[in-house]
Amino acid sequence: MNLSHFLNQQQSRRHFFTAGGNLLGSAALASLLPASGAVASESSPMGPHFPPKAKRVIYLHMVGGPAQMDLFDYKPEMQKWYDKDLPDSIRKGQRLTTMTSGQKRFPIAPSKYKFSQAGECGMWMNTELLPNLAKKADDICWMRTLHTEAINHEPAITAMQTGNQVTGRPCLGAWASYGLGSDNENLPAFVVLVAIPSNREQEQAISARLWSAGFLSGKHAGVSFRSKGDPILYINNPPGVPSFIRERSVAGLNALNKINYETLHDPETQTRIEQYEMAFKMQASVPELTDLSSEPDHIFKLYGEKSKTPGTFANTALMTRRLAERGVRFIQVYHNNWDHHGNLGGRMPDQCKDVDQPCYALLEDLKQRGMLDETLVIWGGEFGRTIYSQGNLSKTNYGRDHHPRCFSMWMAGGGTKGGTIYGETDEFSYNIVRDPIHIRDFHATILHLLGFNHEKFTVKFQGLDQRLTGVLPSHVISDLLA
Repeated sequence: MNLSHFLNQQQSRRHFFTAGGNLLGSAALASLLPASGAVASESSPMGPHFPPKAKRVIYLHMVGGPAQMDLFDYKPEMQKWYDKDLPDSIRKGQRLTTMTSGQKRFPIAPSKYKFSQAGECGMWMNTELLPNLAKKADDICWMRTLHTEAINHEPAITAMQTGNQVTGRPCLGAWASYGLGSDNENLPAFVVLVAIPSNREQEQAISARLWSAGFLSGKHAGVSFRSKGDPILYINNPPGVPSFIRERSVAGLNALNKINYETLHDPETQTRIEQYEMAFKMQASVPELTDLSSEPDHIFKLYGEKSKTPGTFANTALMTRRLAERGVRFIQVYHNNWDHHGNLGGRMPDQCKDVDQPCYALLEDLKQRGMLDETLVIWGGEFGRTIYSQGNLSKTNYGRDHHPRCFSMWMAGGGTKGGTIYGETDEFSYNIVRDPIHIRDFHATILHLLGFNHEKFTVKFQGLDQRLTGVLPSHVISDLLA
């Protein structure tokens, strides 16, 4: 019995009728197409709706939720409110997490760090902990009024990455891969890097669900690069197995998969074929990519000494530039330990030291290479923090709870308007006063920069035209665009 005959015998009743329906549909479609016409390959990218400003994205996600009033949302009036309770008129009955809902008091904890104006744009920011980033103020588009409905990490980071608090949907990187594909056939369109923070006091869980392709084809999921050992599991041949044997093995597996696909027409089988082929190509491309020996000394000096240490944020930032210049479409970086429920004074300096010089270096490096105009760099977390202290308040040690009503992020390059300071919060950095940005608007703006109308960038799934921005109102923030 040959393999094709065996597989046909395994078909379920449901699959038989599905295959028959597909056959009739194909025949009908063929009758409508010209003789020389062809249906676009499933592996072909959808393509933009209009010329994109950004060809690629580097998304630096600070896991845990950075405290906006300690970094980018300057509130000098709060010094007068030290240890006074947050007024009920400001809180307005907001939902609280279980970590502070039982507190009898909500004492104001003003930022203990020095702020000053940076750049010609005059951005007030924490120049004590972010002196290098401050030098790029006029290249950065500052956003102080992001907001979300999610108040806990799991749903909030899922919403920020996929547009929905419920897991199982495609993430932003997967949408970019689906829409634009890759500029390098030897590397994935979507790569994920997890940087190891120097302070590991309170880290949040990070898992592959955050770079899932959801209902898109599995080939659009992010490929995670490891910081230690082989960058990707099994990228190197096992001991005693030469490359030509590995190549024959992949060719044999793909031949079997092609027989399976031609018989059953399962799209995931086609995905598996492409993944095997990509894995084989990456055996040659990834070692060259991750070998930093070709980088000159001035580059290591630019990113900082830690850029030579695998897994550090500085090393990861340098790696993102190398991925970007090799045609990777979307590079997602996660940096943990921004969940400052306690010991903010002890942990915030470590976090900022991790990212300050590398972020400056990444923007400067891209700019010097003429890549920044076509590379959208994003920095931010999944929500913000409260102006009041969680637990006991002291000038040397305090914490902040989750706050979804307003938080700060920034973007640079890729068609954004550098030096823009967008949005305003009240004096408590608690409520938005002017120019709110819901995360749906944020996603719509990113897609616009990549050349997509978010309302038309859809995939049919479960009978609906699914899209990143969902069905609720959302719009592109035109004031952020160059």
